[in-house]
Amino acid sequence: MRLPLILALFAAMPALAETPISAAEFDAYTRGKTMFYGRDGVPYGAEQYLPNRRVIWTFLDGECQEGTWFAEGEQICFDYGNGSPLQCWRFFLNNGGLSAQFEDGTTTTPLVEVEQTPQPLWCPGPKVGV
Repeated sequence: MRLPLILALFAAMPALAETPISAAEFDAYTRGKTMFYGRDGVPYGAEQYLPNRRVIWTFLDGECQEGTWFAEGEQICFDYGNGSPLQCWRFFLNNGGLSAQFEDGTTTTPLVEVEQTPQPLWCPGPKVGV
């Protein structure tokens, strides 16, 4: 009799894993951290999450963009200003950490958290050099 209950619990787990986290959960998980993300096993970028829903993003090239984030339904949207379009994602939290699905309707591979640290991003600035 216990086996059907256990099987039912395992069958329900994927549905639970597919529920995006709320803005409050996202803020609680990320605030004060720098998160490094990858896609298909390749480094993608990093974001530093600051108080008051402020962020700093980099594609790991030394150039950083400051922005803010806000909730839009089940999505977390990032506004980096300077005329760039909003970047809206659905975030999920599971045993491996955070994952994010871009909401453009074409990107199917999610970003996944590969590391987190309390250290700030290193942002030397655009086009530093000779």
